[in-house]
Amino acid sequence: MKKVIIFAVVLVLVFGAIAFITQYQKEQASEGNPYGKDDLHTETVQQLDDPNYQNIVLPDDLEKKLEDGEDAVVYFFSPTCPHCQETTPVLMPIADDENVEVLQYNLLEFEQGWEEYKIEYTPTLIYFEGGVEKDRLVGSQPESEWHSFLEQTKEQQ
Repeated sequence: MKKVIIFAVVLVLVFGAIAFITQYQKEQASEGNPYGKDDLHTETVQQLDDPNYQNIVLPDDLEKKLEDGEDAVVYFFSPTCPHCQETTPVLMPIADDENVEVLQYNLLEFEQGWEEYKIEYTPTLIYFEGGVEKDRLVGSQPESEWHSFLEQTKEQQ
């Protein structure tokens, strides 16, 4: 019986150490992140150094932009969404080519965005003109659709 208790204690200690190390590594990786949060989801932490996810917009900043009547193209995504993981590496280079700033709103970190912007699926790309939604493209799309959408927003700006 003593052997079982000792084994159980050692097992608990090992799992506790692994949990501590994992949390410490996650905190170190997310230090100084653009989200302004101390605790990020693991999937978000994994994207911090990805060049395709470098134009993050915070909810308050987006709200202010829209209240001020500014135009904006906002890409609503979730790091856990496989369609977003396929779309982002296609969309962001197109935005660069078209010279269109695409703000990226992480719905995993800022869940209020689902309701606030009536997002039903990810990815969703919304063009706001004068602070009001003008157009939206939802779900996985062929590259040509992303290209057309960004060309249209560029012409309207």
